[in-house]
Amino acid sequence: MVSLHGRPLHYVFKIPDRDRTMDFYRKVLGMKVFRHEEFSEGCEAQCNGEYAGRWSKTMIGYGNEDDNFVIELTYNYGIHSYDRGNDFLGITIQDGEILKRAREFKWPIADGNILEAPGGYKYYIVDKDQPSDR
Repeated sequence: MVSLHGRPLHYVFKIPDRDRTMDFYRKVLGMKVFRHEEFSEGCEAQCNGEYAGRWSKTMIGYGNEDDNFVIELTYNYGIHSYDRGNDFLGITIQDGEILKRAREFKWPIADGNILEAPGGYKYYIVDKDQPSDR
């Protein structure tokens, strides 16, 4: 039997509207920005996709990158939409405040617990507080 060690560090999401996306992650999901970097040209390893121009990345989440899973939001200047494909269904988050904040900010809620970020990434919200021993 193969045993893997380690953990996933982050997902990379390409975002079409940085301002609206940042509002969603910070105000609705309640995440914090841990770092933001600006780049003047594309990444040789295609960190920002197959784009040669100016781009940025923002690391955002609930706890620091060293100990927690975070999301990397990649923004390519001048690109206003992406073909996401069908390989990502969504992320589930358990939190008793997210849906309240979504209603407060008038963010659409589908099927009672599904939020969609600008760009189409879905979040399935379990409307329940985190365990107190965390």
